[in-house]
This record gives sequence, structure tokens and C-alpha cells, in this order.
Amino acid sequence: MKSKIFALILIVSLAAASCGNRSQKAAGESTAAAEATSETTENPKTMDSNLAFDPASLPEEPIFEIHTTEGTITILLYADTPLHRDNFVKLASQHYYDSVLFHRVIYNFMIQTGDPNTKDPAKEDEYGNGGPDYTIPAEIIPAHTHKKGAVAAARLGDTANPRRESSGSQFYIVQSEDGCSHLNGAYTVFGETLDGFEVIDRIASLRTNAMDRPLKDVRIISITPVL
Repeated sequence: MKSKIFALILIVSLAAASCGNRSQKAAGESTAAAEATSETTENPKTMDSNLAFDPASLPEEPIFEIHTTEGTITILLYADTPLHRDNFVKLASQHYYDSVLFHRVIYNFMIQTGDPNTKDPAKEDEYGNGGPDYTIPAEIIPAHTHKKGAVAAARLGDTANPRRESSGSQFYIVQSEDGCSHLNGAYTVFGETLDGFEVIDRIASLRTNAMDRPLKDVRIISITPVL
């Protein structure tokens, strides 16, 4: 179990952007923002035409259905972890999670997904390392524990990530409260499962290889809000 716990801490090996890359990005932000504003003014529908849903239409604590090849998991996102909530809403609305695999599954522990690399079989050696070029500041709230069905953000370990910032996209869903209780207070829990616990158990029960990847591909088909 210790090796699996250590593996979880390290699975989100996001390639941190260099200071130079961040500076270049910052230098171009004002120009990009101006172009986006101009485009929106000329054609208000341009920016939203490819969105799965309108993020502005959601309540403070939105409910989502995660449609997977093994069934649907219904989750609620917490209002008191707004950075993680808003990031999840943004990515889901942009179809970011469509077709991603549950790339790490550990029975009596958790099931993990959210790596865009898993959409491409040619990148199998990079599964677990993908995500957007940013992290999310920790929003660790003691009241949000790793109960069964808890939705939490994956991240780098404390040595490389002392601020415990979360992955920009990868998250896990708790299958066993006992198996994940040692993570309380160390990872941001930003939601919980309302329905589909049997789907979590089914995915967690799949046979896996030495890297904890299911031998049978399990994908997110889409993530849609319950309005």
C-alpha cells in the first residue's frame, strides 16, 4: 500500500513551465485579451459556439454527470473551493475531459482521470504527466474529507510542491474512505459523489497492470451539468 500511496503522490508529474515561458506568456496576454475582446464584440457567439454548456448558467454548487464507458457518476462541486470548482466547470464546458481515460485505478483507494495525454495511445508512456500549463492554489478545507465518492485534485508531492498546489486538470474519486483517510488535510477535496457509487466500485475493481492502469480502457465520454 505504501508504494501505491507514493505512486499517487507522484502521478501528476506536470511539466512546470519555465520562468522564461511564463514571462513570454504574460507578455502576450494583453494582446491576446484585446483580440479576444474584439472578436467577441464583433461576433458575440464566436467564443461560445463550441462550448458544451454555458458556465454562467450554473448555480453556486453545480451538479455534473460524468458519463463514462462503465456508467454515470453524478457529482456536486463545493462553493467553498471556488478556484477548483470554476476550473472544473471551464474545462468541462470546453470538452477538455471528453475521451480521457481513467489512467490509474487502485482498489480500496481511488480512481484517477483528467490527463489529456490519455486521449492518444501513442503517448502511453506519458500517461499521468499531462495537463494544462498551470496549477491551482490549494483550497484545503478540514471539513472536506476523503469520504467515499469525494472528488479531489491530484498534485505533485510535498517535496516538489510545498504549497500543495493542484494539477490543472487531473482529479481522483475516492473509492475507499479507509484507504484514503491519510490524505485528509493534504489534498484539495472540491466535490462529492451523489450517485453512481456502484460505477466507482466497478472501475476500481478492474484488473490493472504494474502501473495501476486498467487493462480495459475506461473513458469519460462527456461531463454535463444537471440543470
